[in-house]
Amino acid sequence: MHLVVGLGNPGEAYRLTRHNLGFLVVDQVAEEHGIEVARRRAQSLWGRGAIAGHPVMLVKPQTFMNRSGEAVAALMDYFQLSPEDLVVVHDDLDLEFGRIRIVPGGGSGGHRGVHSIHEALATVGYVRVKVGISRPRFGESPERYVLDPWYEDQGVEVPEVVSTAAAAVIAIVAHGLDRAMATVNAKHTSPPLT
Repeated sequence: MHLVVGLGNPGEAYRLTRHNLGFLVVDQVAEEHGIEVARRRAQSLWGRGAIAGHPVMLVKPQTFMNRSGEAVAALMDYFQLSPEDLVVVHDDLDLEFGRIRIVPGGGSGGHRGVHSIHEALATVGYVRVKVGISRPRFGESPERYVLDPWYEDQGVEVPEVVSTAAAAVIAIVAHGLDRAMATVNAKHTSPPLT
């Protein structure tokens, strides 16, 4: 079974901020596959269903971002899952806005939610779907930028970005990591310099 965890912060104040892209992607996957993410366990909202016949759990930790690992580790322990079953969806400052990249393992890149999961699981051996948000344009600190609402021109594109990221998650579950990476990462490669 895949455990798909979208990272974000609970509460209406954070709902439409950059740091909550993971929550938005999980909500999109849930809507497309009729999965209700409303059960409560291990400081998380979660729901169980299937994608293309493959069992899946969709999760939104309610611990706040920098303690995401506590919720993820507790759920994995309760359901006896391994890091190989885990897919984490999160925003990424170092990717261009809207770019999607599937990566197996790797460092946290300064993302506090990912760092928390690394520490709680004592491994980086799980899959991540990184969703690009770009760097701040106007000198904002990264800490403020990720908790701010979208720039107007970005905001209109967020639904498409969320839909594309959800498709990447679905591809991992339905077709496996290698095929999903080959398809998604190829589509979201920066154009060559001329």
